[in-house]
Amino acid sequence: MKLVKGAASPARDSQRVVSRADAVAVMIASSATAVATTALTVAGIIGFFTGPVTLTLPLSTTQLAPDGLRLGAEAHFTAVEAAIPALPAGEAVLLAWAGALNHVGILAVLALLFLLAFRLKGENLFTAGSVWIIGTCGAVLAVAGSVGQVLDQVARNRLAEAIGVNARTAEAGISFVGHFNFAPAVAGFVLILVAGVFQFGRRLQKDTEGLV
Repeated sequence: MKLVKGAASPARDSQRVVSRADAVAVMIASSATAVATTALTVAGIIGFFTGPVTLTLPLSTTQLAPDGLRLGAEAHFTAVEAAIPALPAGEAVLLAWAGALNHVGILAVLALLFLLAFRLKGENLFTAGSVWIIGTCGAVLAVAGSVGQVLDQVARNRLAEAIGVNARTAEAGISFVGHFNFAPAVAGFVLILVAGVFQFGRRLQKDTEGLV
């Protein structure tokens, strides 16, 4: 009996999709990334209130174009990089909240990686906790990522107005154009669907255990 048990153990380890060492490595990497990105986000938020800030403001213009283009090419400027010595308080607060919410979305993804690696390490993936973790991280990513983008674009639009690059006149033909990235919302929705798949897998696992 001992020989059979010992022979089955290596076969079981060889069938692991993620080894214990790999799971631990993912946990360490996600934790280190969370610490590093949090430090950068905090530094960026402090910079909105304390020092000069350089922001890229997307614009729509058809009259301002680069000169000297070749091959019959036509082009126009789509953004301006503005160095502002001190941001107005309202815009600084909006940008700070935007940065914080966007970072919350990043932390949600990193937390998901950490917790799933932890579950894989213990070979206990299809649980009620895993379903809750995946669904919650997906909802946080979708909401935080979307709201953060909206706040960021509102702040940049107001700054474009304040510094005078958002003229909105027929002569200048320049106006601010906000950009919205649907990737966080789509990724969050996909994670919520994955949580549903995990819930279904958990039910199948229970049914299988009941048949054994």
